[in-house]
Amino acid sequence: MSTETLEGRTVLITGAGAGLGRGVALAAGRAGAHVIVTSLGENGRETAEAIVAAGGLATWIVCDVTDRDAVERAVAEAVEVSGRLDGLVHNAFARPRFDDPRASSVAELPFELWQHEVSVALRGAYHCATAGFPHLRDSRGRLILLSSTSGVEGTPTQPAYAACKGAIRAMTKSLAREWGPLGITVNAVSPYVTTPSFDAWWDKNPELKAEGEALTVLGYIGDPLRDAGPPFVFLLGAGSHYLTGQTFFIDSGRYLSY
Repeated sequence: MSTETLEGRTVLITGAGAGLGRGVALAAGRAGAHVIVTSLGENGRETAEAIVAAGGLATWIVCDVTDRDAVERAVAEAVEVSGRLDGLVHNAFARPRFDDPRASSVAELPFELWQHEVSVALRGAYHCATAGFPHLRDSRGRLILLSSTSGVEGTPTQPAYAACKGAIRAMTKSLAREWGPLGITVNAVSPYVTTPSFDAWWDKNPELKAEGEALTVLGYIGDPLRDAGPPFVFLLGAGSHYLTGQTFFIDSGRYLSY
């Protein structure tokens, strides 16, 4: 576990009810942060309760990242309950539509599916950035956006997802340039870890998980808390003050050429 401390810092994490978001939230809580857990469903309450049970400090807020007003309210409540905002992680994402063959083709992709991907990933990032900016400026804080290897190399099965994640990398670089003079760092993370949605897919296609594990240098696909949590804590902490505009691949060495 990371030795970086987040004592005295407030960190808001979207989509923190399960998977990577929950892992990052638990890691931030263990590092001493007041974690603002946002989620669409009740699983966010479970994450917050787990942080508190472990001796940490957490507040759960229901938030739909596609709704600008909801994101602004969540940020305002975070500042109200803790007095500050030092880090914001936009982790919420639209679940891959593996069961819908239309989602694998741009030509057949229904517009509503395209809109859903854009609303959660890209528009959600915009809402988080604009709502969080004045408070991150005050704290010289951290913004972390979630990208993906799909946004780097593309994918034949989830083109809308790949397009949004590629745009997130460009947004990260632009915000880093704009906010750098104000002391705010902006970075993207491209994770390769187990999540409920991918576990469900891999359960149906175990050979694909075995192939994925074989392609890693370390020989396994990581856990959101144990493997991804510490790097996120570092990026949210004081030690990362000289790092901005980068995409960090937390991936067991899966994508070394990027």
